[in-house]
Amino acid sequence: MKGAADECDVVMNLSANQRCEFVKNTPDCSREDGFINYPRFTFCQFSPRLLPLAITIYAVWLLFLFLALGLAASKFFCPNLSAISSTLRLTHNVAGVTFLALGNGAPDVFSAMAAFSRPQTAGLAIGALFGAGIFVTTVVAGSVALVKPFTVASRPFLRDMVFYMAAVFWTFTILYKGHIALAEALGYIGLYMVYVATVLISAYIYNYRKRSIIGPTPAHTPDLLTSDEYSESLNKSIQTYDDEYQPLLPHTLTTSQIFLGSLKPVDSRKWRRKSWGWRLLKVVKIPLEVLLLLTVPVVDPDKEDHNWNRPLNSLHIVTGPLVCILTFNAGQYGLYRIQGGFPVWALVVLIGVFLAAIVFCSTTNEQPPPYHFLFSLLGFVVSALWINTAASEVVSVLHMLGIVFSLSNTVLGLTLLAWGNSIGDLFSDTLIARQGYPRMAISACFGGIIFNMLFGVGLGCLLQMFGGHHEVKFEPEGLLCWILSGALGLSLVLSFVLVPLQCFHLTRAYGIFLIVFYCVFLLVALLTEFGKIHLGTL
Repeated sequence: MKGAADECDVVMNLSANQRCEFVKNTPDCSREDGFINYPRFTFCQFSPRLLPLAITIYAVWLLFLFLALGLAASKFFCPNLSAISSTLRLTHNVAGVTFLALGNGAPDVFSAMAAFSRPQTAGLAIGALFGAGIFVTTVVAGSVALVKPFTVASRPFLRDMVFYMAAVFWTFTILYKGHIALAEALGYIGLYMVYVATVLISAYIYNYRKRSIIGPTPAHTPDLLTSDEYSESLNKSIQTYDDEYQPLLPHTLTTSQIFLGSLKPVDSRKWRRKSWGWRLLKVVKIPLEVLLLLTVPVVDPDKEDHNWNRPLNSLHIVTGPLVCILTFNAGQYGLYRIQGGFPVWALVVLIGVFLAAIVFCSTTNEQPPPYHFLFSLLGFVVSALWINTAASEVVSVLHMLGIVFSLSNTVLGLTLLAWGNSIGDLFSDTLIARQGYPRMAISACFGGIIFNMLFGVGLGCLLQMFGGHHEVKFEPEGLLCWILSGALGLSLVLSFVLVPLQCFHLTRAYGIFLIVFYCVFLLVALLTEFGKIHLGTL
């Protein structure tokens, strides 16, 4: 973790005319995995008087990056994962605890992996994973109980709580030891595999007993459900409404009309039905949506043509691989010149144009080719790299804000990074509960954070080890780290004890208790960060 090893922290202690030279000559200020070197940009391009302007720009940029994370995950990453799951003919339970969990937790997992990639920002990963865990299990779960008191499914709830407490306790032990070895990092992945096996076995036993009592039943609903699934069901009535506007006589569109129509960000009828707030947010998202539409193919098995778009999918064969090489490792491999001459990105473009021409000439606008499912794999890889790029920039911006305001990475992780990645869960799960599906909302709360914790820490540490480290060192950032992990453990133990005592019925009073618990934790964490609470006062 960051600890005292991050020499870039002292830049704010220097005089204004020394800061630019300091960040140029300090390695810790130059190790940025993103496209922008924020310390150099801040202290060399802005005068000291314009530092507030730079901070304002970073705040707006941070909001834009969080928006990009959510858009890339929900509209491109998740649909392609669902298409892969459908192609592989996975059962609902397997898909729920693997692909759908990855889709839900993509921003958290990629942010953690990006933070773990540098020792200076590893505190962000711990802060974000623990902070998001507390936020989701208290604020989000409490909001669900406030909106719609209900009785939680006892066995899935206890199962998820036990596995999540095991993951938190394991992480606490590793923080206490100060390092994690390869076997322990692999153990995180192994623990999640055990969790998956437990979900499958319990679902099989439950269905077997149910069939033996009441006979054959419909397919079992997955334990882990995404909020997007419910949103899609809400949109079915709108789609039916839009079908009324379809032409009665068949009308064949030209290739150019198909291409331009696919890039249309919003339907005019939908635009008129929406509020001004939705329209304003849509205007901000349009550049992102167009960029992602041009580079990320999306396969939708629920549509008759599987979302086949001949001109756009042919273009994706060129733009998709180009995005991959220009975003992976900040484009270092894409800008590499073969034998000092021909650039790699140009070679990728040439190969892509050749393959795109073959696909375009050998297919029709009406019928998708037999290999169309391969586009879901391309879309999965490209959208994952877009998410990873945005997550790396988020981590770099938060690192910069920590330097300027002298804040630890842990507090930035448990506040800004955790809130940015979890605020969508709060709104979507609350909406689902308000519509009468609180069990679905609570399943999304507890099921997803298990995946985020185990894969965020496990994969993040494994990537560092593959980079040449035999083990990953941790230096907890003082008392705050222990307060964070202790608060998360306490909240889980309280829920594990109090919910069964209430006969698994979550009341509004319990929802208020969870939200108050989070507010008290946040107050204690901030007082600790600013030195009002320290070991001498305990």
